[in-house]
Amino acid sequence: MGALHEGHLSLVEQSSKTCQNTVVSIYLNPTQFAPTEDLDSYPKNVEKDIEQLANYQIDSIFLPNDSEMYPQGFNSVVYSTDLAKVLEGKSRPHFFQGVTTVVSKLFNIVEPSHVFLGEKDAQQLRVVQQMVIDLNSHIEIISCPIVREKNGLAMSSRNQYLTNKEREQASVIFKALQEGRNLLIAGEKNPQAVRSQVSEKISSQPSLVIDYVSVADSQTLEEITTEIEGKVLVSVAVYLGEVRLIDNFSYSASSMR
Repeated sequence: MGALHEGHLSLVEQSSKTCQNTVVSIYLNPTQFAPTEDLDSYPKNVEKDIEQLANYQIDSIFLPNDSEMYPQGFNSVVYSTDLAKVLEGKSRPHFFQGVTTVVSKLFNIVEPSHVFLGEKDAQQLRVVQQMVIDLNSHIEIISCPIVREKNGLAMSSRNQYLTNKEREQASVIFKALQEGRNLLIAGEKNPQAVRSQVSEKISSQPSLVIDYVSVADSQTLEEITTEIEGKVLVSVAVYLGEVRLIDNFSYSASSMR
């Protein structure tokens, strides 16, 4: 959606290494914002984005406007299934309908063979993977690792809203997830113990307000209520003032020995 940072650019780099041609789309999609959210203030600087992309081997930058993506009389949406009703979908019920609709349109316009998505938006990645399967799209979805600031904070365009002091406060989110991962590595199989540990660490920074801490099945995104097994997604959403921050990690319980 623009306001490119090293996380976005890592996707471009991976595409350049994998594919013969690379297209970068930049579009601030209004349909995934609720009326109370930050569409009007969302960071945007297309000129700077283009300057950054000049350092990479790309073939085209796709810069559609609203009238092209949503022409007058537009009245069709792509709506995903239960994957979109939990976690982010529960807190932002409008969000994934906007995401799946615009991503489907971008796929139809660009007709890519591969699409590179960051793992920071883990639920979005999973929703798009399922959409490609459900709609019989011949697209390979490539997931790319989270890129972090030096203090561990997951890179996000919305980090531009934060002061240096707030960025340091927000670094507790990554530390909390590390503590959750360490519990799993040590053999913890009680999902509530992991949630409690992560929540306690985040709450140690009074400026942070937890929206959710989740330990869920990585495929279904359903909360795990009994014993942890298989691959799990541990994810959080946290408010720092008006800024909403998300982060996560995946872990395979089969490696817990």
